[in-house]
Amino acid sequence: MSTAGQDPVAYFREVAASHPRCFWLDGGGAREWSGRRSLIGWLDADDVSLSYSAARREVTRHAGGRAEVVGDDVFAVLEAELASGAPTDQWFGYLGYASRPDLPAALPSAGAMPDAVWMRPRQVRLFEHPVAAVGGDGSAGRVPQAAPGRGARQTTHPPTPDYAAAFDRVQEELHAGNSYEVNLTYRRETTSALDPVAAYLRLRELNPAPYAGFLQHDVDGARGWLLSSSPERYALVTSDRTLETKPIKGTTPRGDTPEQDERHRHALVSDARFRAENLMIVDLLRNDLAMVCDPGTVQVPALMEVESYATVHQLVSTVRGHLSDGVSTVAALRALFPAGSMTGAPKLRTMQIIEAVESSPRGAYAGAFGWVAADGRADLGVVIRSLTTTGDGRYLLGTGGGITVQSDVASEHAEATLKAERLLAALAD
Repeated sequence: MSTAGQDPVAYFREVAASHPRCFWLDGGGAREWSGRRSLIGWLDADDVSLSYSAARREVTRHAGGRAEVVGDDVFAVLEAELASGAPTDQWFGYLGYASRPDLPAALPSAGAMPDAVWMRPRQVRLFEHPVAAVGGDGSAGRVPQAAPGRGARQTTHPPTPDYAAAFDRVQEELHAGNSYEVNLTYRRETTSALDPVAAYLRLRELNPAPYAGFLQHDVDGARGWLLSSSPERYALVTSDRTLETKPIKGTTPRGDTPEQDERHRHALVSDARFRAENLMIVDLLRNDLAMVCDPGTVQVPALMEVESYATVHQLVSTVRGHLSDGVSTVAALRALFPAGSMTGAPKLRTMQIIEAVESSPRGAYAGAFGWVAADGRADLGVVIRSLTTTGDGRYLLGTGGGITVQSDVASEHAEATLKAERLLAALAD
């Protein structure tokens, strides 16, 4: 149902205040390629949601105040729900990094938010955002001169001992030939008196993005909030079964002046390290898509294009193919999971390295967030530039970047810090 003329922010506040299970896929910071639409939806008491605990290997079905374990693989349960439901059903939610039990991933401890949540609402409202919601230069709004994140490479603190040690271990693996690129990340925790709704509204103002959104699953035993301001497409599946992904590899800060900004943009395009990172992930994703797409249909229509956001320039490529007959949308999402830009190449061996060197589980970070429809369509972003919480005042974020043999520990840590600053600014007093 469309809601022409209504304010999506006011509507969202009302929905989140009155419905423990709800979401907002927020098109306010969209690009031409992502569509300037918002979907706000909620679940009534007897509507169905799913949660997944990777540590327990349990998928739980929540409806009518009851919780029932219904499987051990969230992809399989979601596939079954789509197959058995109405042809108009849509599911909204996220898959955390540990959602594939056949792949290595550190598991969250007790009390963490679910590793996946999916919701089937009967109530969804559509909002159209005007073109003016995005800055005229395509940058999703330039930030004031004093905004956090500008010049972060010059002001960031030195790498922490833990990060430096993990970086050194990654370099050992790279030089041994066990991986070509490792996406090394870490978690930061902060506390804030802001409730998740207020924190998200701040975040969307500070860091508008194509895959911005909010999910609230305020359910005993499976409580979690996801606040996303992600710029990266994980997977789009269209009605004609075209599968598209848009990996990001390569980030530089915006400049303080137009001249400096252009120099940073040019450096991103021309830097051999950034180009190597991007190309390796493009090759990985071409291989991932080839496993589920018709032979000869996998293409790279855009290679290493620059997208500019409030605080960063990013190097973005597009990989596209046509799904083979007999491959379902959920099977395709599983084959790509987790996003190659968040692992490195080759995927399996690199995920083993990540599990060994990272000091904390990724949780929802590095997963995927969006929607899947019973008619085969889907659209999900990568869970980056995002905050998570269980509602206790503690917020968790992940940050990091791709490491190659050419990488420098100080600049990589500075890039990771830059990516985190807007998230932390949203929670500042």
